[in-house]
Amino acid sequence: MSNFSVAFRNADAATILSVCGELDAHTAPELESAIKKCRDEGKINLIINGHDLDYISSAGLGVFMAFIEEIRTLGGDIKICALKSKIFDVFDLLGFPKIYHIVETEEEALSLFERGIQPIQGD
Repeated sequence: MSNFSVAFRNADAATILSVCGELDAHTAPELESAIKKCRDEGKINLIINGHDLDYISSAGLGVFMAFIEEIRTLGGDIKICALKSKIFDVFDLLGFPKIYHIVETEEEALSLFERGIQPIQGD
């Protein structure tokens, strides 16, 4: 069984979801539930902090793709921060930087929301 957790924290401009462990087919439903909970509570400016994310599979990546359009239609966005280089490389290889703001720190991600930076419009 994979080790994974999601912790919620509210900031002025966004809700921060800190992910920890291995995001794979067994644990992806936990992240999916966390994003749905935020959406259902009207929290649509989301930051995924991947500082403690050790592994991501295609199922984990699929969670990000499953929600981005809906969150943006509701007027929000998902920004990603603090990824380890090996995790960022997976996101980069699949073109996620063309769809998501992926920044180094949580403070940078919050700043994007605070400054009203619009979502990236994919190709």
